Amino acid sequence: MLGKVLGAVTAICVAIVPAQRAAADAGDVIGGVIGGVIGGVIVNEATKQQRRPAATTTTRTVVRKSGPSAAVRAQNRETQTALNYFGFPAGAPDGILGRNSRNAISQYQAHMGYAPTGQLTDYERSFLVGSYHRAMSGGAATHQLIAQNPMGPRGLLLVYRDDAAGVPRGAPQPAVTVNVPVATVPAPAPEAVPEPETQQAAAAPLPSFGAAPQAASMASACNQISLVTTTNGGFTTVANVSDPDFALSEQFCLARTYAIAQGETMARQIPNLTVAQMDAQCPAYVPPMRAYLSGLSIRGRDAILDEVSEFALSTGQAPAQLSTTARICLSSGYRTDNPEVALASALLLVAMGEPVYAELIGHHLSQGFGASTRVDLARPWYELAFAALDGGAQAVFAPGQPERVQLLRAATGLGGSPVPAQTGGATVLPTFAMPSSQ
Repeated sequence: MLGKVLGAVTAICVAIVPAQRAAADAGDVIGGVIGGVIGGVIVNEATKQQRRPAATTTTRTVVRKSGPSAAVRAQNRETQTALNYFGFPAGAPDGILGRNSRNAISQYQAHMGYAPTGQLTDYERSFLVGSYHRAMSGGAATHQLIAQNPMGPRGLLLVYRDDAAGVPRGAPQPAVTVNVPVATVPAPAPEAVPEPETQQAAAAPLPSFGAAPQAASMASACNQISLVTTTNGGFTTVANVSDPDFALSEQFCLARTYAIAQGETMARQIPNLTVAQMDAQCPAYVPPMRAYLSGLSIRGRDAILDEVSEFALSTGQAPAQLSTTARICLSSGYRTDNPEVALASALLLVAMGEPVYAELIGHHLSQGFGASTRVDLARPWYELAFAALDGGAQAVFAPGQPERVQLLRAATGLGGSPVPAQTGGATVLPTFAMPSSQ
């Protein structure tokens, strides 16, 4: 009898032990998942778990944040490319709509009369991207529209909008007013200072009405210059310089044409990138060089060149690579009518030891493209280019016309007797600037 009892007890123990081990193993698996262990489960000794009472376990689901999907990023890149094309700088099209992209979206929305929220509605995005594809497929017709429109590529959006609404081109449009909420910060309370009774209160800020003036369109200006040149029967020569300002404008437009052609030739040799993709990336030059571009209108040539040379070294790019990129972006800036991109590219080329391109900086300063009009500060840049050509540097603009340098000297007054510039027509406003430091 005793043997039967012992046998029954033994059988019960054998049946219980595997069940206890299985429960212990399951507890260890859940503990491993909760602990975030990847690639395996840590199993503790089962014998230590046999006496542990059973407990209710909870499975925890870990939700990991991830970036936008590949499809969303592709859509965002398309949006950024379109914004850059129409002159709203969104930065490199990386598929992430960050601060630069949101600012560009707000500019686009304000330009079109939408609420500048920085968030595109489906219609706003559809119109933007559709307009970009229409412009890219338009070929020469698109370039002609850009050249005729004082707002450049941005004007295309208004043209396409009017086309969709059935409005005849050239018809006057009512002004669009967009109320943008502006956060006001209370000014610190002034110190209590007794004032004489006769002293008037501080003057209120001057009122300002209307939109900020649009940047001058190089394409539109050169289109008009070309028409006058054709009417005159050809370009101004050294023998018939009567209007030095017009002669300089002609030579700027000629240099612009050569720069566009040279950059396009180089761009076609770059693998895995289209011209449109390069056009979208070139505006990235402007933000880090904006201080130098602004300084052109108030500071001396040598001080600016020293700073741009340091910037070129800080990019970490090989000189040959940076020079190639600058030439392509110079072409892009002129072709897309973005004077800041063109001016930044020309500055880089001069700072890297190619002073012939200083002629372009002189043109930008003398005619107000991408910089304030400063004829006095333009002269040293022209001088730098002339000195390089006199020293045997190869001409990059109209190399088959050696008399071109003589014409530029005559028009700028830097060779022989200065030719007085003709004035009249538009009112000349006074200009106040701090003395340049060199």
